[in-house]
Amino acid sequence: MLNTLENLFNLARERKKFPKEDSYTNKLLKDKLLSKAKILEEINELVEAVEKDTNKIHEAADVFYHLIMYLEANNIKIEDIMTELDKRKK
Repeated sequence: MLNTLENLFNLARERKKFPKEDSYTNKLLKDKLLSKAKILEEINELVEAVEKDTNKIHEAADVFYHLIMYLEANNIKIEDIMTELDKRKK
């Protein structure tokens, strides 16, 4: 399960180092405004899907993907996020 998320982070990092032409991932990584707009759009779509009880899984997957690209586009490392979450354990 966590391998899938790790693979997405690795994909983002690899595309940053070795961009592929016509890659949607690269568009998100290069264009911070697009990345921001997409994560906001996808979160709204997930909330709507939950409220209407439709497409929840699809929309949640979109949120994960776009959030990972947003984080990487803004040089926010998952490792740092995990460290912060560990600090919050009570």
